[in-house]
Amino acid sequence: MTKEERIQKQKERLEEMKKPEAKLRREGFRFIAGIDEVGRGPLAGPVVTAAVVLPEDFDVLGVDDSKKLSEKRREELFAQIVDKAVAWGVGMCTHEEIDEINILQATKKAMKRAIEDCDGCLRQRLGEDAAIDYVLIDAVKLENLDRPQKAVIKGDAKVLAIAAASIIAKVTRDRMMVEFAEEYPWYAFEKNKGYGTAAHYEGLRAHGACPIHRLTFLKKGFDDGRITKG
Repeated sequence: MTKEERIQKQKERLEEMKKPEAKLRREGFRFIAGIDEVGRGPLAGPVVTAAVVLPEDFDVLGVDDSKKLSEKRREELFAQIVDKAVAWGVGMCTHEEIDEINILQATKKAMKRAIEDCDGCLRQRLGEDAAIDYVLIDAVKLENLDRPQKAVIKGDAKVLAIAAASIIAKVTRDRMMVEFAEEYPWYAFEKNKGYGTAAHYEGLRAHGACPIHRLTFLKKGFDDGRITKG
C-alpha cells in the first residue's frame, strides 16, 4: 500500500467513525462525549477513564482503539486530541476504591467523574451553561446519569469520540504507572503497567504487595499484607 493509499484509507475510516456523532447532531445534540476506560484488569494501580467532546470538523487521522496503536503513536495522538478537542476530562478510582466496591462499580464511578471533569472544561471554555448533553460509552451503561446515553459494544473501534477517550485514558494511566515504577521498582510497572506478567509476579513473591496493589485481585499468597519500603 502506498502512502497516498494509506492516507485515503485513514480518511475513509475517520468519516465512518464520525457517523454516530453526526447522527446525534442532526437530532439536536450539541456536546456529545465519548467515554472509555483503561485498567480494569491489572493487579495494581487505578482504573482510569476519559470523556472527550470533539468538534464536528475534527480532522486528526489515525484515531482508533488505543489497544491497536503503538505507545509512540498514542502519545502523538494524545497531544493532537487534547489540542483540538472542544473539551476533555479524566476520572479515576484508586485501588482502595476498587477493593471496596469492585472493579465494575469503580469503573462506572470513574466514568461519572470523567463526565464531571469534562463538564468543568466545557464551562471554563464556553460559559456556565455549557454541558455534555449526550454520552456515548464503550460497552457500559451508567445508572442514574442525568443525561441521555448509549452503550456501544466495541465503541472504541466504532465511534470517534470513544476512540479518542480510549487514547486519553490509556496515555494518562500509562504515565501514572511509569511514575509508580520509580517508587516501587520491584514489579516492572513501567513495562507491564500493573498487569500480571511473570516479572510482576516475581516481584510479588519477593516483596509482597505494595501500597498500590488491588488486594482483591491478587492470588492467594501474594496478598499477605507485606508493604514494600522505598
